[in-house]
Amino acid sequence: MTKDSRNDYLILITSIVLLGVGWGFNFIWAYAASALLGLGLSLALVVAAIRHREFGSDALALLAIVGSSAIGEWTAAAVITLMLATGRSLERWAQGRANNRLEALLSRAPKIAHVVDAQGRMQDVALASVTVGSRILVRSGEVVPLDATATTECTIDESALTGEPIPRLIQIDEPVASGTVNAGDSTELITTTSESDSTYSALVRLVAQSKADSAAGVRLANRWAIWFVPLALVIAGAAWLISGNVSNAVAVIVAATPCPLILAVPIAIIAGMSRSAASGSIVKGGQALESLAKTKAVMLDKTGTLTHGGPAVSGFAVKPERDELRILQLAASLEQHSPHVVAQAVVAAATARGLQLVNPTSSREVHGHGLTGIVDQVEVTVGQFQGGLPEWASAQGFNEDDLLVAVEVDRELVGLLALSDPIRTESKATISALHRLGVSRVIMATGDRERPAQVVAGLVGIDRVVAGCTPEGKLTLVRELQTQLATEKRDGTVLAVGDGINDAPALAAADVGVAMGARGATAASEAADVVIIEDSLEHLPVAIAIAQGAMARARQAAITGIALSVIAMGLGAFGILNPTTAALCQEGIDACAILWALVPPRNRLR
Repeated sequence: MTKDSRNDYLILITSIVLLGVGWGFNFIWAYAASALLGLGLSLALVVAAIRHREFGSDALALLAIVGSSAIGEWTAAAVITLMLATGRSLERWAQGRANNRLEALLSRAPKIAHVVDAQGRMQDVALASVTVGSRILVRSGEVVPLDATATTECTIDESALTGEPIPRLIQIDEPVASGTVNAGDSTELITTTSESDSTYSALVRLVAQSKADSAAGVRLANRWAIWFVPLALVIAGAAWLISGNVSNAVAVIVAATPCPLILAVPIAIIAGMSRSAASGSIVKGGQALESLAKTKAVMLDKTGTLTHGGPAVSGFAVKPERDELRILQLAASLEQHSPHVVAQAVVAAATARGLQLVNPTSSREVHGHGLTGIVDQVEVTVGQFQGGLPEWASAQGFNEDDLLVAVEVDRELVGLLALSDPIRTESKATISALHRLGVSRVIMATGDRERPAQVVAGLVGIDRVVAGCTPEGKLTLVRELQTQLATEKRDGTVLAVGDGINDAPALAAADVGVAMGARGATAASEAADVVIIEDSLEHLPVAIAIAQGAMARARQAAITGIALSVIAMGLGAFGILNPTTAALCQEGIDACAILWALVPPRNRLR
């Protein structure tokens, strides 16, 4: 819990106690103390709004507390203080709840490096203490903590940085970027940068800069207050001039205190955030929910967002007169004990066909080529395809641009496996749902190559494709979309979705950043306003629909509350309600607005 949250909760508890003491024992000092507390809180909120160049709905609460106190209506001042403290605490609670749910997702960033000294001894060292030129060990599946060069051939998964779903074979002395993942056996690297200068750190700084450049949203309550506060002041002034009784003017201000805005709007937003969390999406705050509801343009990453983010066998070509299932069985039998993601894809393809695998009697890795071993008394080699595409493979629809794995039996090429990053089954329905919810532009920006990007886009219904896109390119695209919406004078927001480190700057700069958090991409999750905690894109339109419903409820509750407040203001202007009864009347109005805010909205996806 932050210091600000603790202060807000303490103010709420204190205001409840003081109002209770004053009400139960008729102690004026308790009401006065509560009013003083409310005066400090409302003044702080108004000053903060002025600093952010906003016109806060809390201004009327400040005037009501001052006016009530000035004419000795301490009960009214204490009630207003309680409502103000309650609304503030509700907003803090909602934001804190979202942040608590995200703690488990923010563990991807490496904190240490396994440093190997000259004697071959390994020691875990904090990244800030690792010097350039250090030898570090990166185990299978670990994130590379610092930029480095390879000392041996290794296999690196760069999808988090580049969007390329297939791990890449790194040669000796080739660079390896921090934030990538070792997809092969344990390997040693020589660091080339310090922590502060690494690729990962540079992206984090870019995220911070993008976040600072993002325009701050304005609370719904503040936008409504722009016209409601002047209206209340005009009515209060007219009541004072006509009646000559300042109590009538104060009663108008008390009745006008925008408690439906201060309470009903946060409650509707909290209800929407809770429904969103229950459906698999964590929304980090009310401003994020409000922006989510106004989504008009969506920028999606490909790898890990529209696709599964890992290789799968999408095609199999064999030499004429060879048995396809037999060749696949031999390849998968050899690959079954390899940790390589491509080997796992081959094994998965064989398992899906119900093939019975056998253990190889011997196997060895041939660097730069693949794995070789004896399976069922024949020599089998599975590895990267090199050379021209044979005619029999071309005849079966294979292309040299495909990602291919060669299968050799007794040193003869007998089969080729085509690998692809499979599209998520829900991707097409998700894009269709986004369009139904009013999203006019759906753009796919990926670091992957043009051909696979266009194939995916065509299958799922993407409006525009930007391939070979760098983190800076995605950032530029987000700002371009924001400029287009502003030029068109549309009250809409730009939403960016991604799951990798390369997506983080765009997520931070977008009006709404959405991270696919199931894969644990810390930079993306920290930069995002919304985190989808289940590994499925179908939660995105659900979250937008929930946000739209919640904001509709918030507006309806606010309209209902303000309409009733205007009636109470009229009664106060004519002296029918004094400041205390106006405050109690406002409580009834609050109850009506809050109950309506809690009514679940209709399903907008049906």
